[in-house]
Amino acid sequence: MKNKNIISSIVGASFFAVGYLGLSLALPPALLMGVASFAASELIVSGGTKIVEEKKELSFKERIEVSRKNNKHIKEMINKIESSEVQKNLEEINKSTTKIIDFIEKNGLKNKTSNKFLDYYLPVCVKIIDGYDEIENQKLTSHDSKKFMEDGQRIIKDTDKSFKKILNSLYQSDIANAEAEMKVYNAILKSDGYDESILESGDEDE
Repeated sequence: MKNKNIISSIVGASFFAVGYLGLSLALPPALLMGVASFAASELIVSGGTKIVEEKKELSFKERIEVSRKNNKHIKEMINKIESSEVQKNLEEINKSTTKIIDFIEKNGLKNKTSNKFLDYYLPVCVKIIDGYDEIENQKLTSHDSKKFMEDGQRIIKDTDKSFKKILNSLYQSDIANAEAEMKVYNAILKSDGYDESILESGDEDE
């Protein structure tokens, strides 16, 4: 069962690499292509006898718990990966993911980005990392394996950048609200006579 999952993970990661690096697709569609190929590979590897079960609809709390487990797995993989560069990327991915999950848990699923992160981006990221680790451990020297390793390193590095962008996008609304509140606050201070010139001169009401 483990070997089947590894094969499926590698297939999914390979299709992701083809879409993202070969066809220059954006990260979201490339990840979706990877997920689809992973599912298809699961059926093929099992000899076509595997029945696709109806996906259980998880509650918000359950989805958060699953995401935290996935993030914990990423952290555990850091010391298992030999490449120091990939280790650093995984450390950053783990930090960004922690903040993203904390934000989503606190604020709920405000937009499509939150849903996609929990259901697609993070799970596929974990599968790609596992596939990369498996190939790295095999010490293969073929051209295809070397190319896969190079593509895997590039994808993990780009995932780090993408997760940071996702984190920034989630906080944009909060930043906008905070800026609006500061402007209102500043306007009230000025209307009450506490404008910049008074504050700089140090004048106060007697």
